[in-house]
Amino acid sequence: MLSLLILLLNLTNHAFGQNPAIKAILTNKGLQYGSHIGADWMQEKIGSVIIPDVSGGVDIGIGTVHYVLDGISVSGCDVPEPSVEFYEGVGLKAVISGLSISMSGNWHTRFGIITDGGSFDLAVFNVDVTSVVQIGSDQSGHISISSKNCDAKVGEASINFHGGASLIFQPFVSLFHHRIKAIIEERICPLVEEHVTDLERHLAEMQVSFKVNSALVLDVPLTNSPLVDSISLGLDLKGEFYSVQSHTDPPFKAEPFHLAEDKGHMLSLGLSEFTVNSASYAYFSAGLLQAQINDSMIPKASPFRLNTTSFGPLIPQLPKLFPNMLMELQVYARDVPMFSFQADKVTMEFPGAVKAFAIQPNASRTPLFKLNVDSIFSGMIRISEEKLNGLVELSNFTLTLASSEVGTFQTAALEKFMKLGMKISVLAKLNAKLEEGIVLPTMHHIHLVNPALKIQQGFVSIASDLDVKSGEGENLSEGIYHYRL
Repeated sequence: MLSLLILLLNLTNHAFGQNPAIKAILTNKGLQYGSHIGADWMQEKIGSVIIPDVSGGVDIGIGTVHYVLDGISVSGCDVPEPSVEFYEGVGLKAVISGLSISMSGNWHTRFGIITDGGSFDLAVFNVDVTSVVQIGSDQSGHISISSKNCDAKVGEASINFHGGASLIFQPFVSLFHHRIKAIIEERICPLVEEHVTDLERHLAEMQVSFKVNSALVLDVPLTNSPLVDSISLGLDLKGEFYSVQSHTDPPFKAEPFHLAEDKGHMLSLGLSEFTVNSASYAYFSAGLLQAQINDSMIPKASPFRLNTTSFGPLIPQLPKLFPNMLMELQVYARDVPMFSFQADKVTMEFPGAVKAFAIQPNASRTPLFKLNVDSIFSGMIRISEEKLNGLVELSNFTLTLASSEVGTFQTAALEKFMKLGMKISVLAKLNAKLEEGIVLPTMHHIHLVNPALKIQQGFVSIASDLDVKSGEGENLSEGIYHYRL
């Protein structure tokens, strides 16, 4: 449960007044899976619990026996499957019934000048714990969790002392049995509250932005308070990319969209057009959507070379004005490429341009002409085995002459040639990669299981089950929890 909660609440901070571009819904199925792995994790890790010494005194009628229990360690534990449910308008409610723990350690007593000591075995049976955790936000805008209510009861406690020979100590055993039961019962809820506070501190200290690569930063603060009903937990996230060079908002806004809960899956995610287009804007505004193409980049087997001679059949005057010269092309986006999500289809409009130069013998460049190249790509995508697959087609390709230093010329033949080159080189390679599949990143060792991707109007939805696995030698919640009784 905690692993899935951390996945959803991990990096959140409020940005009120904005439509979310990313939505996430944890369903009851996901909550129950989280509860199951949480119980397994607790069963595995409870042996490393740090138990402080216990000391006190018991009046045995003729005086007070002072005692100390130290060197206490957990020798066994039976953690039943907890009952966890969404608590509408609040957060989560968890109930553990029938928890049993066995411990061992050393005992020491002092009665006046008489001391004694030995070892002990302690077993606690039928421990019931009920905890309600509230999920909200604090004044600074970070996600907030707090312990709203806790109740704990210990059914039975059995303790056996070994060693020691003082007769005075024997009457103390039956009295201590009830005392240790009360001590354990009193300490359970403060322990629960301490760990909730630890998780709250951990979440509050987390950043709200990820550096995706050397060019992009993804900003994912909450845009609204978490919504908890009786069957799910919903989060609305900003989901905006920025350039690492400047934190500039794009000239378009996120549009509202409705992500339906898929009860048959553990997690539902929604990604709007805004998120993808904000990444496109970030690349464009940083000047990264451009490339220089020269003849060395053309395959050696190609009969067409990037020189004025090869361009002769397409632009007759070019080899006459600049005979037998190499050429260089500057290809760039002249505006922001925009993605559009429609029913079962993704469309991308790319307003591009090409500037052509002749390379003089002294290596200087002479401008030749500029072409506007407007392309529309469409395709479909799917997810299979944590890979993104799909197929992209060129729906439209239009080439127009924007300016020319070599005089006017017809662009029909050049358009046909460039369109063919686009299909043979760019699209062929892209579709080969999509057929092979692009591996999707995982988070916190959480893997998608049987994901279902659907392209809808304005957004893409992904419904999936989850599989949480720790890496070798790694703790799923390392750095968050340090248990103490």
